[in-house]
Amino acid sequence: MAAVRAIAGRRPGTRVVRVLLALLGAALALGACAQVVPGVAVPDPAASAPPGLERFYGQELAWGPCAPFATTEQDRQIYADPALQCARLEVPLDYAEPEGRTATIAVLRHVAPTSPERIGSLVLNPGGPGASGIQTAAYLSTSLVGTEVGRRFDVVGFDPRGVGASEPSIRCLTGPERDADRRDDDTDSSPAGVAQTEAEEQQMVGLCAQRTGTDVLANVGTRDVARDMDVLRAALGDARLTYLGYSYGTRIGSTYAEQFPRNVRAMVLDGALDPDQDPTTELIEQGRGFQGAFDAFARDCASRPNCPLGQDPAQTTRAYQELTRPLIDAPLPLPDGRVLSYADAQQGTINALYVEAYWPRLVRALNDLRAGQGSALMTLSDEYYERNPDGTYDSSQDAFEAIRCVDDPRVTDPARALARAQAYNEAAPFLDSGRGASGARDSCAFWPVPPTSQPHLPQVEGLAPPLVVSTTGDPATPYQAGVELARALDGALLTKVGDDHTAVFQNSQCVDDIATRYLVDGVLPPPNATCPAT
Repeated sequence: MAAVRAIAGRRPGTRVVRVLLALLGAALALGACAQVVPGVAVPDPAASAPPGLERFYGQELAWGPCAPFATTEQDRQIYADPALQCARLEVPLDYAEPEGRTATIAVLRHVAPTSPERIGSLVLNPGGPGASGIQTAAYLSTSLVGTEVGRRFDVVGFDPRGVGASEPSIRCLTGPERDADRRDDDTDSSPAGVAQTEAEEQQMVGLCAQRTGTDVLANVGTRDVARDMDVLRAALGDARLTYLGYSYGTRIGSTYAEQFPRNVRAMVLDGALDPDQDPTTELIEQGRGFQGAFDAFARDCASRPNCPLGQDPAQTTRAYQELTRPLIDAPLPLPDGRVLSYADAQQGTINALYVEAYWPRLVRALNDLRAGQGSALMTLSDEYYERNPDGTYDSSQDAFEAIRCVDDPRVTDPARALARAQAYNEAAPFLDSGRGASGARDSCAFWPVPPTSQPHLPQVEGLAPPLVVSTTGDPATPYQAGVELARALDGALLTKVGDDHTAVFQNSQCVDDIATRYLVDGVLPPPNATCPAT
C-alpha cells in the first residue's frame, strides 16, 4: 500500500451498512417545512431513451429470489427474506458501443404494500466506491417497514458495475495477496523504499488489468454508473428518479443530476463530496477530518479511567503514536497465524472513527494492544477490508481502487506525491509513522486506462432542488463539502451536529422527519435548518 492514498477514503459505504446494523430502528414521523420540489412527470419512463439505447431502457426486469446474489453467509441469511426480490439489469459495457459487450447490474428491491399511496422506487447507493447497494437496501428496507417511507416506496439498491454481485466483477488481488499487501510495510521513505512501494503498486495494477480486463476497467467510472442508474429508473417504471446517496453515492447523484437533470423527482445527498474539489485537496481535508474525529474520540476516552491513551487530551496523539509505531518494526503475532501490522492498526482505528457507537470497541482494542494483544484491532481492520472468516475478500477494495483511478486526475509527479504525503502527515498527525513522508505514487499513477471524469461544477439546469445533509464533525466527508455541493446544485442544506459519517435513517428523528417530508412530499427544510446531536 502506498504511503498516501484515500486511506479510508471515499469507501465509507461499508460503514453505512455497519451503522445501519448498529443503529437503525428509529421510526420516521411527520415533519413540516417549506417549498415544494418542482418537476413535470414523464408519461413513459423509457420515452427519454437516448438513441441506440432503446432496448436497454425498454427491458423488463425478471424478479426472483435473492439467494443467488448472496456473497457471504450473513447475506444468505438476510436475502432469504421472501419480501426481497432480485433481478439483473442489462447495460452496455461501453455506452459508445451499445451493440457491443454488455454488463449486468445486480438489483434488489423490497416492494411497498399495494396501495394508492405508493409513489414509486427509492433508489439508494451506500458509497464507497465499491460498496454493495443491494446489501444496504436489504438492511435498510427492514428498518423502514411500517414507516411512511417504507409504505410509499419500493426500497431499491443496486451494485454498481464491477461491484459485488454485478458482472463482470472487478478483481485484482486474491485473499492471500490482499493479506500480504496488508502486512507489507510501506513506511520506508528512502529512495529504495519508494522504489519498492511503487513496484508493488505497479504489480497490483498489472494483476487488475489481467484479471479484470482493460475494457472493463475503462468503463467502471461514475460517469457510466450514472448512465446505468437512468436505465434502471426506466426499467423500474419510474418517470423520474427518487434517490438517496451516501458519501461517494453523492458523487453518483450529482453526476446523474448533471446528465439527466429533468429526470430527477427528489434526491437526498448525505455525506457529500465536493464535485469541484481537487482530489489532493480532498484527501488532505479528509485527513484533517479523521484527525478531528480522533481528537473527539480521545477527549471522550481521556475522561474515563480505562483510557489507553491517558487522561491528558493534549497528549493523546503522542500516546497513540507510541502505542502503534512499534508495530512497524515488530508486527504483533495473532492466534490465527497472521500478524497485526502498523497499517492494519491504523485502518482498524479509522474504521472505528466513522461512528461514535464504535468508540467503546476502539477503547477495548487499544487497551488490548497495550497488553500485547491485537485481535480486536485486527477485527476492526478486517471489517473495513470486508475479509470473510475463510480468508477470502469481497471485491469492494479492488473496486475502490479501479473506480477512483478512472474518476480522478492522477498524481504522476514524484514531487507532488511527496508534497501530498507531507501535507497529509500535517493534517492527520495521529497517522504519521514518524519515518518521514514518502513520495511513492499510488496505483492510479500507473493505471492502464485514462480517467473518464474531472472535478468540475455540475451544470444542472432544470434540476428539482436536492436535499444535501452534512454532519459538522463527519470524519470522512468534511462538512464544508456539503455546503459546496448544496450551493453547486442549488439545493437545500440540512446541518446535522455530530461526529458520525452520514445521518439519514441512522437514529436521528430530526433528520429522518425532514428527509421523509422531502422524499414523500417534496418539502425542503427552511434555510439554516439544523438537527442536534443524537
